Amino acid sequence: MSNQKINPFKHEYFLGYINQVLPQFVKVHFPSSVLLNGFTHFGKEFNGGLVGSFVVIEGDKFGFLGRITELSLPESERLSLNEKAFQTSDFHPTGKIEILLSFDLYNPFDVKKGLTAYPNIGAKVFVSSGELVQEYMSRFGVRSGEIAKTIAIGGLVSSPNTNVKINLQSIFGRHCAIVGTTGGGKSYTVSKLVESLVAIGNKTILIDATGEYSGKYDQSKTISVGDGTHMFHYSQLTIDDLFVLLKPSVKTQAPKLMEAIRSLKIVRLANSNELNYKGETIEITEGILKKENSKKSPYNKFYFDNVTSIENNKADFDFTKLNLQIAQECAYDKGTHWENIYNTDFAYCVSLVSRINNLINTSEFDEIFGFTKTKDEYDLTDVLNQFISIENTDDKLLRLNLENVKYDFQVRETLVNAIGKFLLAKARGGSFKDIPVVVFIDEAHQFLNKSIKDEYFDSKPLDAFDSIAKECRKHGLFLCIATQMPRDIPQGTLSQMGTFIAHRLINHFDKEAVSNACSTANKNTLDFLPILGEGEAILTGVDFPMPIIMKFDEPNIKPDSSTPKLN
Repeated sequence: MSNQKINPFKHEYFLGYINQVLPQFVKVHFPSSVLLNGFTHFGKEFNGGLVGSFVVIEGDKFGFLGRITELSLPESERLSLNEKAFQTSDFHPTGKIEILLSFDLYNPFDVKKGLTAYPNIGAKVFVSSGELVQEYMSRFGVRSGEIAKTIAIGGLVSSPNTNVKINLQSIFGRHCAIVGTTGGGKSYTVSKLVESLVAIGNKTILIDATGEYSGKYDQSKTISVGDGTHMFHYSQLTIDDLFVLLKPSVKTQAPKLMEAIRSLKIVRLANSNELNYKGETIEITEGILKKENSKKSPYNKFYFDNVTSIENNKADFDFTKLNLQIAQECAYDKGTHWENIYNTDFAYCVSLVSRINNLINTSEFDEIFGFTKTKDEYDLTDVLNQFISIENTDDKLLRLNLENVKYDFQVRETLVNAIGKFLLAKARGGSFKDIPVVVFIDEAHQFLNKSIKDEYFDSKPLDAFDSIAKECRKHGLFLCIATQMPRDIPQGTLSQMGTFIAHRLINHFDKEAVSNACSTANKNTLDFLPILGEGEAILTGVDFPMPIIMKFDEPNIKPDSSTPKLN
């Protein structure tokens, strides 16, 4: 649509005059209630002056696009209201208009950031055409000189025939949050956006918490975790992740655990061969570095020769030997050598050894992290590496199905946080610069704002996705979280969300969480949240000069989120 064909101020669309200007809104006087009626012009239907309808206001230098938020009658006319009066009399309503954006009078699509001017008293108000609003929306998020790639995702609530065609960069370019109560259409929105991303060739990872997105998406691959096939092998975890799982006490157990990990890494690097230096030897027996009654010099020499590989923060050692190695770390340290195992030190570590044995012997942990297994081609890190590879042009969607992952022992939270850490490291290494990836986290309140804590272990936050939200936009890794409880998402993470898609929200604290994190959604727009219908949402964000109240189209692949029927 060319700018020359757009004239937003047509006499046929006239509604009324501005009679009061305030910083937050303006008031309009309608000379006749007839002007508020819907009408048809050149085959196109216009809603007239209804609450939620878009209007344009003619100014001296700028035009203004606004939305009607309130209609009322003067007190004198309200007193004479009756059925006969409506049929025989003409009323003179007033209304309140929320100004959404301003534009250049001579170039209607030159949108001004912020309101630098306001309409004058007496300025004319016109019904806005759907084409004008649609053209504005398609340009949101498009930088100067760029070609807008838009995709239709729904229609305006106030004008269902007006398509909402959005540049997906404006939604995901600064991270996105999809929020709403159960039954509001949140899952359908996720599926629609996933389809839209795949349709224009973007790579997407969907962390499916409940298995509801089981449909056959185009160019997709599904990996089921917890079914005995795929796992996130513990060797790909970080030392911090192991500390979260093992919960060592800070003063007594943590130092012994760290030394045991270093020793087992030395065993792996030495291929289980004894350590020798200047005639002194440390034996390695059945995968255990024997420190008891040994000299330190072979250990120190090997450690400093391989310090980079030992201190790489990876859990790349034989976990099944960890409990026995901890006993060796309790050998009495005499400076140049170790003597016998000090029973008091070992007594302090008994609870830690019990937790290690628990990880090895608990099937929920072993199925997901493979503590007793070797890493193979079914490891999640290999699957992720293959998917994000620039050579992989066939797969556009990777769905990680977690429905079989148990809820016990915080396994789900630890697993998803480990996936987040892996992607974070990849992003910092530049893996997404040429091929950006959008990560969807469904039921995000299950995984974010979580921490591990017990009586002796200091609280450890699971904050990988919080770090992704704060630093990975510039690396090409974008985050989209979907949750029915935004109040449970860390405020720091929510504040990094550049776009909000808010379905129906009723709870006060949920609305406050969105309001505090999203400055562009002003109070007038957020007032619509409790009354939004199924599939309806408020779309607002950094790249949206105005909030959009829209209804999403149903996706081609519908998630299995229906409610079972009672007999």
